[in-house]
Amino acid sequence: MKPVTATDETHAPSSAAAPPRTLAPALLVAAILLLALNLRGPIVAVSPVTGAIRADLGIDAGTAGLLTSLPVLCFGLATPLASALLARTGLARGVLVALGVLLAGTVVRSLDGLPAAIAGTLLIGAAITVGNVAVPVVIGRDLPRQAGAVLGMYTAALNIGSMITLSLTVPIAGASDWRFALASWGLLVVVAAGVWWWATRSLADAPAERSAGEAPVAGPVWWRRPVVWGLMIAFAGQAFAYYGVTAWLPLLLGDRLGMSETAAGVSSSIFQIAAVVGAFGVPVLLRLCPSPRTVVAVVSVAWAALPLGLLLAPHGWAVWCALGGAAQGGGITVIFSLVVRRARDLTENRRMSALVQGGGYTIAATGPSVVGAVHEATGGWSGPLLVVFASVLVLFTAGLAASRRTV
Repeated sequence: MKPVTATDETHAPSSAAAPPRTLAPALLVAAILLLALNLRGPIVAVSPVTGAIRADLGIDAGTAGLLTSLPVLCFGLATPLASALLARTGLARGVLVALGVLLAGTVVRSLDGLPAAIAGTLLIGAAITVGNVAVPVVIGRDLPRQAGAVLGMYTAALNIGSMITLSLTVPIAGASDWRFALASWGLLVVVAAGVWWWATRSLADAPAERSAGEAPVAGPVWWRRPVVWGLMIAFAGQAFAYYGVTAWLPLLLGDRLGMSETAAGVSSSIFQIAAVVGAFGVPVLLRLCPSPRTVVAVVSVAWAALPLGLLLAPHGWAVWCALGGAAQGGGITVIFSLVVRRARDLTENRRMSALVQGGGYTIAATGPSVVGAVHEATGGWSGPLLVVFASVLVLFTAGLAASRRTV
């Protein structure tokens, strides 16, 4: 068997060579996008009502921060369990189970008391972890010819879900209270579950393992392939920078540019909204460029513009936030695209996705704390911005290594 090259993988890994196993690919895409709306929204929905939560539960800022940091930690630590669940139940059923757990967590989080809020948050984190692992595998298996475009739409939907919940949670809470506002997003979970069941009901959803009659792929064991670890390190750099910037950008804009708290919050949303550009732009670049290494370099340079721009020319913040936002949307897209391309069969796709995200998110969960600690230790923002720049360099270096033609 000849080595798999980037040219070969442009079409799909060996698992994707089979024809799509659904009669309605458009419906499956719709189900993936509705699922994506629920994979970040329930987490960021806490941010705009943090003050009300703190006052109601009588907790400090650090404890309130657990409601957003614990799910990210789950993304890392719970990934092996998520992979095992999908291997046992199959992709379609596993995602339905996860959506049921997500709905339960959304309701439990809104019950009375801090223990319920923490328990619900952990359920939400565990459920979203299953979705994180499953989506790239589903796309690689059932939509191989449209993988790049669908991954771009998926990444865009993650950010759109965040924007919807950030925009509407406060008005809903104003008409009721924070508990009802957070619980109301369970309706979107129910809609996603219904469409997911409808779209996947005709799939031959065997457990996500190699069938007994399928010969093992030639070459090294999957976890010994350098590309797997390179993509994990690249994803860690991408996610560390994203969560570090997301947590502290409003305060940074307020301190460096004198913005009010409200203005800084609105201004920092550029970083999230611009991700849609990168999510849709990267699949186009992957088609036009002869090598994914070029795309990794473009994404990394745009990412680096954010910390370096805010460090050297802070009054151009809107440009730097837009570039960095487009890059963070493109970064996750190019990494997931490489996972789909480099995986040699369905089982390897799932395992690579689990390791890349598990290791990456575990490291990324420290991003807000590390950036905040450097800010507190230095009393300024130059140090934290250099930390973010260093994480972008990790994305650049590891991403280039992982996107080589030989693996």
